[in-house]
Amino acid sequence: MKATLSIVKRLLASNKISFIVTAVVVLCATTSGDSAVALSNGNYTWLLAVLTPFFFVFYDFKKLIHLGASKKDFYFGALVSYVGLAFLVSLLNTGIHLLIDPLNHTQTVINLMAVCGWMENNVFFAFVQQAVFLLLSMVFLHVLLSMQPHWYGWLTDIILVAIICIFTPIAPLRGLLAGFFKVIMFNPNALAHISICIGVSAALSAVGLTVLKQKTL
Repeated sequence: MKATLSIVKRLLASNKISFIVTAVVVLCATTSGDSAVALSNGNYTWLLAVLTPFFFVFYDFKKLIHLGASKKDFYFGALVSYVGLAFLVSLLNTGIHLLIDPLNHTQTVINLMAVCGWMENNVFFAFVQQAVFLLLSMVFLHVLLSMQPHWYGWLTDIILVAIICIFTPIAPLRGLLAGFFKVIMFNPNALAHISICIGVSAALSAVGLTVLKQKTL
């Protein structure tokens, strides 16, 4: 446990670029005043969840292994970091949505929390739903990126691209794809959504641990 916490500190400390880029985008992003609709700056906090797995997989893994960390400790440290970052990003976006978005009286402000239907529940459940979805997204990205040096990583990429290319233009298949995203992302049922995201995250984490055992420097 001590080794894992030490790795968490190192991972977060070395993730400064992700924090800085996200902060700059959140603070500087604007929507034209002539537009009737404005994107909430809180949406851009999700950028941190997208960038972080890239740094963990492609930079921090080699660095920490060279420093003597075990693969298992690195992986558990990464998962703990993802949990913390998921709740941090969710807290920031929830705060922006509740406190800053209402200050714009001239435009309709679009926040992903509302788009996904999570705000149909109370704020606490919406906050947790957002956090578990972001956790799922980060774990998925981590596992996918970790696979890339191997044949099954390329196969997974091909399958994902094929699903998008084939399912999108064909109406019945498009309905299945839409149904999948409705369950994973656009799900107003808080308890079901939280349970599904946690379950899929756990399954992906198990897959990631198997992939990690095959990973070399």
